[in-house]
Amino acid sequence: MATDPQRDEARADSQGGNSQDGSSPQEHSRPQDSRPEEPQRNPVRRLFAPTPDAEKRTLADILRTETVGGVLVLVAAVLALLWANSPWGETYKTAAEFVPWPGGEFLGLDLNLKHWASDGLLAIFFFVVGLELKREFVVGELRNPRRAVLPVVAAVAGMIVPALFFFAIASTAGGDALRGWAIPTATDIAFALAVLAIVGKYLPSALRAFLLTLAVVDDLLAITVIAVFYTDDFHPLPLLGAVLPIVAFALLVRLRGPWWPVLLVLGVLAWGLVHESGVHATIAGVLLGFMVPVLGRGGSEPGPAEHLEHRWRPISAGVAVPLFALFAAGVSLGGGGIATAFADPVVPAVMAGLVLGKLVGIFGATFLMAKFTGAQLDANLSWWDLIGLSLLAGIGFTVSLLIGELAFGAGERGENVKVAVLLGSVLAALLASVVLGIRNRAHRGAQPNGAG
Repeated sequence: MATDPQRDEARADSQGGNSQDGSSPQEHSRPQDSRPEEPQRNPVRRLFAPTPDAEKRTLADILRTETVGGVLVLVAAVLALLWANSPWGETYKTAAEFVPWPGGEFLGLDLNLKHWASDGLLAIFFFVVGLELKREFVVGELRNPRRAVLPVVAAVAGMIVPALFFFAIASTAGGDALRGWAIPTATDIAFALAVLAIVGKYLPSALRAFLLTLAVVDDLLAITVIAVFYTDDFHPLPLLGAVLPIVAFALLVRLRGPWWPVLLVLGVLAWGLVHESGVHATIAGVLLGFMVPVLGRGGSEPGPAEHLEHRWRPISAGVAVPLFALFAAGVSLGGGGIATAFADPVVPAVMAGLVLGKLVGIFGATFLMAKFTGAQLDANLSWWDLIGLSLLAGIGFTVSLLIGELAFGAGERGENVKVAVLLGSVLAALLASVVLGIRNRAHRGAQPNGAG
């Protein structure tokens, strides 16, 4: 089990302190004997610090919801592929392009179902992400810089290296191909956790906690990338106008009482103004999530963030993301679709970024952290566990598809990107399943009587 050097040193001090000559008070009070002194052991620095019990319970709740959500996303993606490649494939396109509110043109809300799924429903997903980010920064793994440095460095490297892989391959295409550089940088935590739950029942909980924290940082960076690099038609006035409902939301959410209908109206208003500004509307969900207090009055009890996260996470994982997958993953593979897609350098660039880039970035950053800081892995972890986890992070379904739409739209290259994301994510999942499956058997055999 991992040790915390600061905690060990504090415990040692509390048990006796040190005198000026380096000996403890107990040593001065007892008679000298002839036994040689035992050499003092320096506390071992671990890459994976132990997770507090309260945090373990929170992680367990998230894991259960996200695992079920990952299975639903997988079912929705398979259904979309079957529907789009069936004799009723035209009905899939018709459903995706249906505009439920054509009268909303004056507000810029005359969106088809596909856009409502990516701009509207995913705002719920990003609202939950905002709540999770706020919790991590206030009471979670990202609160302590020493504990946060490893997942932060791994997440940053896990975005930079895939982008470099993409640039190296897609640069041969020229034109606007490089607009998709951010597609392989994202990790789909719901999909990844679903795979981990299926093949990794006996894997150490430290791996799951590390994956969740890394994915949180990954989401934060992906949100920043979307806001900065994929906003073309920017209108500042609606964005300034969105400040008012966001501030009102922040003030009202701190009050006790039946304010939830008003909060919902303020959230929808903020979403509409951000959408009208040209910034992707899902950013509104993140901003609203950041406004919710994590701790209650006095800081001794959970605040509204926990209640809202429990309320909205099942809706996000069970409804919003699967519906987005249903309308985003339906790409036609007939008529040489896959062979045609691979003629576009963007496809191997995305796949290489997801599979190889994530592996090299996350595993390489973790290995270098151990090399140059002197930290060690837990006794029950091996570097093969980290390789499997790095491959698992190459599942980049939801946010990768979203960035692909923002980068290339619904044209031929946009369809090619869907093929690349689907194939790259499936390949990463298969490779991770092989490695983690082998490690899962090893961890199971290492437990007493092979029991979990």
